[in-house]
Amino acid sequence: MKKKRHKTTHEENLDRLSRLEGQIRGVRRMVEEGAYCIDIITQIQAVRSALGAVGLRILHKHMDHCVADALRSRSAKEAEVKIRELMDVLKRQSS
Repeated sequence: MKKKRHKTTHEENLDRLSRLEGQIRGVRRMVEEGAYCIDIITQIQAVRSALGAVGLRILHKHMDHCVADALRSRSAKEAEVKIRELMDVLKRQSS
């Protein structure tokens, strides 16, 4: 289910995501060229770490803006929805 667009943007992460694209292309090239397994795994770990950092930045912004706005609205339903979303995403992240 696609969510509607909202006023919060994540443009500050575009440079990081572009660097990640480059890293992933580098991993692909390493595989194609038959690089040493440990070197490939090391690069994959670096990509996962960098992607996780972008995810945390977006989650932090979501909490600072979307969740905080829902709590300030004093709408119990809106706050419950945001808290449920957070719990779901945290559960998926730990799986």
